[in-house]
Amino acid sequence: MQVYKTIDGMKAGDVLEVHATDPGFAKDIKAWAEKTGNPLIESKFEDKKFKAFIQKGDASSAPLTVSNAKDGTTMVVFSGDLDKTIASFIIACGAAAMDKKVTMFFTFWGLNVLRRSDSPHVEKDMMEKMFGMMMPKGVNELPLSKMNMAGMGAKMINHAMQKKNVDSLETLMKNAMEAGVKLVACSMSMDIMGIKQEELIDGVDIGGVASYLGDAEESRLNLFI
Repeated sequence: MQVYKTIDGMKAGDVLEVHATDPGFAKDIKAWAEKTGNPLIESKFEDKKFKAFIQKGDASSAPLTVSNAKDGTTMVVFSGDLDKTIASFIIACGAAAMDKKVTMFFTFWGLNVLRRSDSPHVEKDMMEKMFGMMMPKGVNELPLSKMNMAGMGAKMINHAMQKKNVDSLETLMKNAMEAGVKLVACSMSMDIMGIKQEELIDGVDIGGVASYLGDAEESRLNLFI
């Protein structure tokens, strides 16, 4: 995402030098360069780092596309687990960086990802209050799908991500939304679980399955997480 943002602000012909320690970087940056029409001049491993030199392309170097082609990405985020949510936003950010239209549809436990930790008081019946108390309230309370250990596992993952210079879930969500990724909360699940619109973070659309299927029809890649 940082490469995408930086290249976007450069002039055609300018060269960007990128350093990374991720072993998958070399293949990822090559695929990204080919998809976006920004030539990869050189890629090498040096001083325990991957280095890539990417030239900002112009309109004539962008790959040709076929009109009416399905080239979007949609995801149903059903799980409210921290690790699965991180994976879904990494994929979303990667797809958005390739100029794809991305829609993430949050339903059932996935709605907990979108809950505000400082949500205002809203009127609820007894069942809705119980759901609200039992479910995680925002990204800082999400459990791991495995080895959660009463929340210790989630803290260990967050610490490891920070140590490895990997963006936190909050940063991934911010980057995704700034890149135009559409976050949609399932209206039916909200109704069942007693989650009100005021309890969700800003920038989230409310929609039903028809809204999601409409975007899925225009997408080549559809994922269920």
